[in-house]
Amino acid sequence: MPSPALSADPPAGSAALADGGSPAVDGRAARWQSHREERRRELIKAARKAVHALGSDASMEDIAAAANTSKSVYYRYFGDKAGLQQAMGEVVLGQMQRRMKEAAESAQTPREGLFAMVSAYLQMAESSPNVYAFVTRLTHGEPSAQDAIAASGALGHFFESISAMIAQPMREHLGAEKEALIEYWPTAAIGLVRNAGEMWLGSPASPAKPDQETMASRITDWLCVGIASELKTNSAENQQ
Repeated sequence: MPSPALSADPPAGSAALADGGSPAVDGRAARWQSHREERRRELIKAARKAVHALGSDASMEDIAAAANTSKSVYYRYFGDKAGLQQAMGEVVLGQMQRRMKEAAESAQTPREGLFAMVSAYLQMAESSPNVYAFVTRLTHGEPSAQDAIAASGALGHFFESISAMIAQPMREHLGAEKEALIEYWPTAAIGLVRNAGEMWLGSPASPAKPDQETMASRITDWLCVGIASELKTNSAENQQ
């Protein structure tokens, strides 16, 4: 049976029970709004736990059952699965963004800042790969208009914010004359970090798989110096 704490809804039109515009109406409406926001947070928290345990392919029915409520409650609050992805993404990616910002602020150089951000990103993604996958991809099948909104909403805002975080120390060290580089490089860097990080995250455990710190260090090296040194070393070895 659904939990009353997660399934009870305020009665429709409850804010209109008193005379329109009266303080009683305003107070009641504010209380119901606060109640709905709290319920929404509870539902997102429960869904996050369910996805962590069940996997990123968990259905709305699976999520609702794990939350001890009905899927109609989730549909009422989030519209559909894409809406839930968007809502959970705002929470999860917001936490990831704050963690990366805190890590970068303690760095002494731009390179240390990059390493700190990459490391924080990988740590949080690795802490729950199922939740990360759930909030960073579209629902299965043909993408709908709402899927596009989900992709460009929380996720788009997250990468825009990270791009700005990367660009700031670059401007301080490179100056305005390098604005063309500063405009494009952070976006390219994010693409490398995300794709390499997700490939690493999805790789099965093996002796050849680097640990999180090693992977963060490698990605930072690729961002800062590329693979030129490795290519030179390999070329020299082949010539011997």
